[in-house]
Amino acid sequence: MTRFAIALALLIVVLAAGAALAVGGRRHSGSTGQPSVAVNARAPDGVRIRVQVLNGTKVRGLARRATMLLRDRGFDVVEIGTIKDARDTTLVLDLSGHPDWAARVARVFVPARVVVRPDTSRYLDVAVVLGTTWRPPAEPFYP
Repeated sequence: MTRFAIALALLIVVLAAGAALAVGGRRHSGSTGQPSVAVNARAPDGVRIRVQVLNGTKVRGLARRATMLLRDRGFDVVEIGTIKDARDTTLVLDLSGHPDWAARVARVFVPARVVVRPDTSRYLDVAVVLGTTWRPPAEPFYP
């Protein structure tokens, strides 16, 4: 009878561990409904893409978080700010006629919409107007 009890306890432990791994794997796979940043969303090597980031939400500090994320991915954020008009969807403006650059920036801000709006008088390549649907990735905790 003791071998049966040990086998039963071992089976319960294995099933509980399997359930914990399944729940943990599902949580980290991006299936939580929260879009994740594309891994390959980076600036091309050797190219300087000048970006403006504007916060189109009421969330304080969102443009700063987006700036840090873009800079980590090799983009050159040269200007940040806030606009008064609140937006739902993040808007990526292609100002320099480089749709590939705008698409790379948009992959950082899933879901985002890309609009071509040529502007030769500005020194910017891409402008980003953050919307409420974009959620920044969690910041690491450094005690």
